[in-house]
Amino acid sequence: MSAYEALAGVYDRLTEDVGYERRADYLEKLFKKSRIPVRMVLDLACGTGSMTEILMGRGYEMIAADASPDMLSAAREKTEGKTGIPPVFLNQSMPELDLYGTVDGAVCCLDSLNYLTSPREVQRTFRRLRLFIAPGGILVFDVLSPSGLQELDGQVFLDEREDVYCVWRAEYEKRSRICTYWMDIFTQRTDGAWERGVEEHRERAYTVEELRTWLMEAGFTHIRTYGDCRMSAPREGERRIYFTAIRGQEDLSLPAAGNKKEGNH
Repeated sequence: MSAYEALAGVYDRLTEDVGYERRADYLEKLFKKSRIPVRMVLDLACGTGSMTEILMGRGYEMIAADASPDMLSAAREKTEGKTGIPPVFLNQSMPELDLYGTVDGAVCCLDSLNYLTSPREVQRTFRRLRLFIAPGGILVFDVLSPSGLQELDGQVFLDEREDVYCVWRAEYEKRSRICTYWMDIFTQRTDGAWERGVEEHRERAYTVEELRTWLMEAGFTHIRTYGDCRMSAPREGERRIYFTAIRGQEDLSLPAAGNKKEGNH
């Protein structure tokens, strides 16, 4: 089974405690640090589109990209008929991002960047983002810190709903800095029988220093870090760390992405 094939249909029910509205409020505070007005936003690794839907409803013109067709399909369904400009949906991985033009800002939420387990993929993603964020525009993303991922080692989590039951185990390997999750997802069919799906997910820990260096090498400036949904610096042992970075101000020949029609890559 491909990654997210079983998870896509139940993801929203299993993440009801994420607090998307609160995190959207926080993103808008960080958008104010952009050197240009933020009106068009890329939601990179958008998942089922919860943040895309919220920002769309707040008046932003959205582009939503994700490598999983199943998650992207859920995102498209979620935003259909909702208030706001319909998003452009792109079936693309983070390192292969390829827009038709530039956006004012980009977000990558809920440790999606950790799912890139190769440093080269992270570096390539930053270079692609630098190309498609307009000069002066802002990049906002969050990661789980090395200590945040390491503390998951050996943990077993249960999440139960009326028609969904999920068990996931985590194992952290210090040398590779990779945390592997094994997920057993049981969903109840309309005939009352239960169906099992099995998925494996991996996240890699990156230090603040590594990410800052790669952002600078890609051409970003004014790099700042924050604690989880706070406007202050991360505390020692902070589990989730937010980054903001500004795209360099030099001219860029690409047009605004909104000038092109919707499409899938």
